[in-house]
Amino acid sequence: MSDSPENEPTTEVPYRFDVDATTASLLAEHGGIADGEETGVTATVAGRLMLKRDQGKIVFGVLQDSTGRIQIFAPAKTTPDFEGFSSLNLGDWIGVTGEVIKTRRGELSIRPSAWTLLAPTRRPFPDKWHGITDPDTRYRQRYVDLWVSEESSRTLRDRSRILSLTRRWLEDREFIEVETPMFHHVASGAMARPFATHHNALDLDLFLRIAPELYLKRLTVGGFERVFEIGRVFRNEGISTRHNPEFTMLELYWAYADYTDIMELVENLVSHLAVEICGSTTISYGDRELDLSTPWRRATMIELIAEHTGRELSIDMDRDALAAIATEFGVEVKEWYGPGKLILEIYEKTTEAKLWGPIYVTDYPKEVSPLSRDHREHPGLTERFEAIVAGRELCNAFSELVDPDEQLARFEDQEAERAAGEAEAMGMDRDYIRALQYGLPPTGGLGIGIDRLVMLLTDSKTIRDVVLFPTLRPEQGEVDSVASTDSDAIAAEPDSSETE
Repeated sequence: MSDSPENEPTTEVPYRFDVDATTASLLAEHGGIADGEETGVTATVAGRLMLKRDQGKIVFGVLQDSTGRIQIFAPAKTTPDFEGFSSLNLGDWIGVTGEVIKTRRGELSIRPSAWTLLAPTRRPFPDKWHGITDPDTRYRQRYVDLWVSEESSRTLRDRSRILSLTRRWLEDREFIEVETPMFHHVASGAMARPFATHHNALDLDLFLRIAPELYLKRLTVGGFERVFEIGRVFRNEGISTRHNPEFTMLELYWAYADYTDIMELVENLVSHLAVEICGSTTISYGDRELDLSTPWRRATMIELIAEHTGRELSIDMDRDALAAIATEFGVEVKEWYGPGKLILEIYEKTTEAKLWGPIYVTDYPKEVSPLSRDHREHPGLTERFEAIVAGRELCNAFSELVDPDEQLARFEDQEAERAAGEAEAMGMDRDYIRALQYGLPPTGGLGIGIDRLVMLLTDSKTIRDVVLFPTLRPEQGEVDSVASTDSDAIAAEPDSSETE
């Protein structure tokens, strides 16, 4: 109830409003009554007025809350301030108290005995039938999109469920969740360009983290044997259907495990989520079927290149011969590329996008895996894999490098690559080397892109559809536009398509 004793409409919006039902609860409890029946039950609900049809002596409206929609059946004879109710705008927040009935046409409804304007909308609100047709406006005005697009609302609610289910699944397996710093002294733990910032009080340059990896492994050194973090990471890179400068990662580290254990963990987690979200391990992505049931195929990078190109490559091949093959496939070869980097470039150019999967691409070259442990059987390679699903990388994982001397040498190689022009090379983290000197047990590590996982399980084509507020270029005259209406943008058809 509002501050007004009888819940009567008022020119001033109330400070609070008591709700005793949701649209979903009313539909569940009373949806089965007969057409034309009155329940004698009075309920109070609140939400936005999403549709309105004025038939003179009766106004039909649709009230939508976070759980669904219900009709408001407002006859002139019994509705307080019927004229005021008739003049409400689409998008107005209202609270309604009344009897739950079903109309003769079979629509469960509330017949108002009181109503209150909770918040007026001062901008034109799109209706259910037209929605927001301009995708750019959808992403900029998500606060409107969530009301008029059931698909957007469902996708972003599924994202919340996926995060909750993932946490619960890991906690059931004795992993503990932690939080590590967002500000890093050294941009390391992944190969990416960082965002730089400055702390005034300490007069200290810092980086927004590109990965939490090195801090999480410090915790494993400290005795946290199963640890994970779900949080934002930041990479100063391009924007595309798969990339946003800030995105969400799940990273975990499992003491005494190796990369084969992590493979089993990933496929079991993803198949579990598929059943919970989609109802089956067989899902559709785009116009193709995808079977996420376990086990997933495993194949080495070199094997897959051979399957898709017919070329048999080896980490032991002459560097110039590999460079010639890479050039043949359209790779732009740089002077500092060694055999391992060339093989990776050939794979990404010719093979990765063709892998529908799910498949584990294993045994990455050591040269491009500065934090991965040497392969126990194949010199020059590492015990690293990426899971490729629907032609896209879903996760990156490996048996962790535990030798502090080898890790120092790898960081030094990264510094040399940076000096040669590789802007994404890792920085030298000497405190992490010190941590390794105290001893890191055999450990398996994993990073899953949560946004891509949500895209997969909700059949979304762009990362913007699964991020509540994606990074966008500011609108022209954005500050001035606050004072203007957006009715043209809301009604406009899209005039451009999103590109990579």
